[in-house]
Amino acid sequence: SELAGEVTIYPQKLVNIRVSDKEGAMEVPAIKAVIEEAEAEMAGNGRILVRPSGTEPLLRVMAEAPTDELVEYYVEKIAAVVRQEIGLN
Repeated sequence: SELAGEVTIYPQKLVNIRVSDKEGAMEVPAIKAVIEEAEAEMAGNGRILVRPSGTEPLLRVMAEAPTDELVEYYVEKIAAVVRQEIGLN
């Protein structure tokens, strides 16, 4: 119960992006770079998770941050690079 008092719940957003190569996505230099950049900007104030779907040709981009505006900013920043590099319409 002491630990529960220290957990901060942040706003969260998940975006699914249809991609041409979900397994190779994390090896694309531009995608790796934008994720690293976002994590550095957050400086421990939030979380980024980018992973392939287990069942569909999708890359899942999730962010948690102190404000809805930051969550939207980081998800869209990463999603834009994913769409540009390997996205399918």
